[in-house]
Amino acid sequence: MAALKILLTNDDGIHAPGLTLLEAIAAQFSDDVIVCAPAEEQSGAGHSLTLNRPVRLQQFGDRRFAVTGTPTDAVNFALRRLFDSPPDLVISGINNGENLADDITYSGTISAAMEGALAGIPAIALSQAQRSGGNGFAAAEGWAVKVLQPLLDMQMARRTLININFPALPASDVRGIRVARQGFPDYARGSIVEGTDPRGRPYYWFGLEDVEHTLDHGTDLEAVGDGYISVTPLQVDLTDHAAIGQLAGRFG
Repeated sequence: MAALKILLTNDDGIHAPGLTLLEAIAAQFSDDVIVCAPAEEQSGAGHSLTLNRPVRLQQFGDRRFAVTGTPTDAVNFALRRLFDSPPDLVISGINNGENLADDITYSGTISAAMEGALAGIPAIALSQAQRSGGNGFAAAEGWAVKVLQPLLDMQMARRTLININFPALPASDVRGIRVARQGFPDYARGSIVEGTDPRGRPYYWFGLEDVEHTLDHGTDLEAVGDGYISVTPLQVDLTDHAAIGQLAGRFG
């Protein structure tokens, strides 16, 4: 078994089926795996860090831990307290639902991988698209090893990560793997659903309709919509480098 040292995490919580599947997949690459995830679901937590209350550690076995905080908390804690030396790889997932296009800015799954990238560790996020009456994690289960294997010995640039999304298909129906850029769907696809609680007070629930096929070619949206696994390289550096000269001229 390889000496690769791996940290696994997610945003769906320590008991999520996607994390259980990820543990089985990681075991095919290494026997030196530590899991540290949020104690409860933290979908949509983004890259938030808990600062105004204590974070507590829960242990679920020799190498399985949970923190009462966000995905960022989980990775931050694991890197500082659970490893004697930095791991070789951080893998986040497998998320119950896709993380495509602008959803990556909200995603706790992506943000957990981002925390690893900020620490200078190669990081990968895995997400499984879901549809009603769908196929669960079938595509991820059948294809994750094939997607991960070429990435394990890849020299990734510092402060970068790779975002992988599996389509909501049986493994046998997946058409292959496609490297794609981040897409941007119509912002208006979101919704706010209003309801009334048992005390007669209004409440609001943020929702998202299914991400439809994009007309913009070469994107992660198009790849998954066409039945492919999307592989998208992301960077933590959000600087608009092309605009630096123009802005500098404004203040010169």
